[in-house]
Amino acid sequence: MNLIIKSATIIDAASEHHLATKDILIENGVITQIATSIENSNNYDTISQENLHVSQGWFDSSVSLGEPGFEERETIENGLKTAAKSGFTAIAVNPNANPIADTKADIAFLKTQAFGNAVNLYPIGALTNESKSVDLAELFDMKNAGAIAFGDYQQAIKNPNLLKIALLYADNFDGLVLSFPQENKIVGKGIVNEGPNSTRLGLKGIPSLAEELHIVRDLFLLEYTKGKLHIPTISTAKSVQLVREAKAKGLNVSCAVAIHNLIMTDDELETFDTQYKVLPPLRTENDRKALIEGLQDGTIDMVTSDHNPIDIEHKKVEFDNAMYGTIGLESAFGALQTIFDTETSIQLMTSGKERFGIETATIAVGQQANLSLFNPEGTYTFTKEHIHSSSQNSAFLGKELKGTVYGIIHNQQKVVS
Repeated sequence: MNLIIKSATIIDAASEHHLATKDILIENGVITQIATSIENSNNYDTISQENLHVSQGWFDSSVSLGEPGFEERETIENGLKTAAKSGFTAIAVNPNANPIADTKADIAFLKTQAFGNAVNLYPIGALTNESKSVDLAELFDMKNAGAIAFGDYQQAIKNPNLLKIALLYADNFDGLVLSFPQENKIVGKGIVNEGPNSTRLGLKGIPSLAEELHIVRDLFLLEYTKGKLHIPTISTAKSVQLVREAKAKGLNVSCAVAIHNLIMTDDELETFDTQYKVLPPLRTENDRKALIEGLQDGTIDMVTSDHNPIDIEHKKVEFDNAMYGTIGLESAFGALQTIFDTETSIQLMTSGKERFGIETATIAVGQQANLSLFNPEGTYTFTKEHIHSSSQNSAFLGKELKGTVYGIIHNQQKVVS
């Protein structure tokens, strides 16, 4: 792949060209020149877009796809195409397909299906067999097959001894253990945040305590084992404080927050729209502000779209019966831009790579081209026309977002609109 990117503002704090507007020459997938103006003497393809900006390729630490087993929700092929059009060059894929990805064969299948794509797919293997929280899965075998971490998507590890063993065992090969923070006995039949809105609307509540108590337990286990823990999504102010204190003690813990928890609160439930039924649930304004502060001071390490396609048969039903989840790849950048400046937004969308052991590629001569292309300016209303996913379950429909994604350049391929 040979091409020239014209007049692009580079957003990459690790690059000597950070915030400069340059032409970028890419030959055979490698950046060979960065200059104020590059002559196209070889008649290469050119990319020229309005207010074009480029950054290191974006990474999402929690993406669900349907295949295998739930292809009506999303296929790997279309999911990767959606990620590319949304500006992501790498995604970590959760194991919640059918069958659950809990063996090296399952991991190999995902890697094979994604081979040769512009977007890198990094599988997360299930921590326990069938994500049933009874027996540990084949962690080391899955690691060798390409799994970058281990966790049961939106399923709490009920047995604390099982998590203790997992942290000790995974530490032998620098494995990253994910633990979804939810104490199910406190959740009971709850489906939304417990508070004035749940009471007024007659919806059973999930107390913040259910998340926080589980995090306290996991952090005690982490301190005991000296392992390596990642909390995939946190949603409460107290959770932010707990992680902040754990990091101050030197524990090897990281965490992420779903972008919709940064933008919306449980006030959205007024319409009983099941698009807002997510897990962890939308919380209060106080929680939302605390999550933003947690990102700003480094307590929260990264953001995720927590992209989870759900077919209409399981989403457009009574609120109690609807499945949890919203798609989020398409809206991730535009939503972040409504609360952070562009440099911060890009930093948050690339910062998770190191924790998951994924190589980064600085925008510099000699580096492989791993680029996201976008325009950070301009607002628009997010509609179904902006959705590339097979499923349409977006909590961001009707929301005003900021900025346009043009696409990516990665793996010697160009996906640019």
